[in-house]
Amino acid sequence: MADRTAPYGAFNFAVNLNGPNGPDSPLGGFSDVSGIGSEITLSEYRNGNEKENHVRKIPGTHKVSDITLKRGIVNSEDLWDWLKQVQREGPAGQRTVSITMRDEAGDDVQTWVLRNVVPTKYTGPTLAAKGGGDVAMEELVLAAEGIDLEVAS
Repeated sequence: MADRTAPYGAFNFAVNLNGPNGPDSPLGGFSDVSGIGSEITLSEYRNGNEKENHVRKIPGTHKVSDITLKRGIVNSEDLWDWLKQVQREGPAGQRTVSITMRDEAGDDVQTWVLRNVVPTKYTGPTLAAKGGGDVAMEELVLAAEGIDLEVAS
């Protein structure tokens, strides 16, 4: 993999919500995953007796961006059930979620592991009687306390 120079496509990925049916029971594929990221906040500090008139940038706390998952409705209550679990049980509903990017052959390239994840927002489909081939989509927004990147070897 170290010899590859072409970037990977963004279309081949897997999401593992580690739900009640186990990590090997996918509950429906997602068409979109957005918002994977981490941010470190900086504090500015300057000693009063500094010779140069500038501030120091001191790394402080970090936070993980909210991740949005979208999928076509597949007659499953798994996302809704997780949201209800967190409403009833609070932190006991936290999960570890993995988002794995794959290459053209379907081999894992890298995985973002999100720790202590809870759903914060569920949005159902937009329904319209205009006819046509639009897919009914649902959306789930996730909040995570931590994120790790694992690169396949």
